[in-house]
Amino acid sequence: MENLIFQFGYLGLFVVSCLAATLLPVGSEVVVVTMALSGYQPLAVFMTATAGNTLGSIVNYYVGKYGADFIFSRYIKVDEAKRKSLGATFQKWGAPLLLLAWVPVVGDPLTVVAGSLKMNFYVFTFWVTLSKALRYALLIFATAAF
Repeated sequence: MENLIFQFGYLGLFVVSCLAATLLPVGSEVVVVTMALSGYQPLAVFMTATAGNTLGSIVNYYVGKYGADFIFSRYIKVDEAKRKSLGATFQKWGAPLLLLAWVPVVGDPLTVVAGSLKMNFYVFTFWVTLSKALRYALLIFATAAF
């Protein structure tokens, strides 16, 4: 794994971070920590991972906006009642609920639901970027502390 990181560097980090934010079962934390411990610039690791992860969430947003019925009925298996419940949760808590976009298992579907609810794209992007940035900042600071 470490050899792959050195081979692809920041581009590899960007791709892994982007894929990690989609509905694919990929994680970026190991790559971020390994790069932070391997002499890569922490700010560049932070910016690259945040940008990639945010882009992956934007992909989810558009999947939700234009393909929610297909995705939810075929692949995620969320019935209509559950989708209405998720919609009600968004109505109750609003866009700040997207601060949970980084949370494993919950975060990725949350970004799809935001798209299916046609949330304002700029509001969506603000909250998701903030969520991802806080996550990677904490991860890199925790790595630096050890």
